[in-house]
Amino acid sequence: MNQPQEFNPDLDSGIAAFEAKHFNTAMPLLRPLAEEGNAEAQFRVAIMYQNGLGIVANEQKAFEFMKAAAEAGHALAQHGLGFMYLEGECVEKDEAQAAAWFERAGEQGLTGSLATLAQMYMEGRGVPQDEAKAREFYQQAGFDPDEF
Repeated sequence: MNQPQEFNPDLDSGIAAFEAKHFNTAMPLLRPLAEEGNAEAQFRVAIMYQNGLGIVANEQKAFEFMKAAAEAGHALAQHGLGFMYLEGECVEKDEAQAAAWFERAGEQGLTGSLATLAQMYMEGRGVPQDEAKAREFYQQAGFDPDEF
């Protein structure tokens, strides 16, 4: 069972501002928390740096915050980091690293990561081509493996 999160008014206000697309408000609330190691704040700050939302885009900072959140076990950050490696966005393209991060996110139940990993196995991108493994990941993602 998940432990209840400690109430943090800056985090809650920062997330609310982020969700409302008030990035100029969200960044000053979330960045200090991200720098202190809060994975949820790191993930959202990474997105703002990556896309230039409320701040000048900075690929290096986007990568650093996304990686920190991913390493802390934040599933969406693991997925985001996987795409950074897959597309060569904010970091040098590395399909093997992408697959590893999609697998970690998939282990936490992110179906998009499982489906992406399945496609990578189907195509042999970053992993050995393995149709059986691809079908297994598609099935875990909730797709009918016979469709692929």
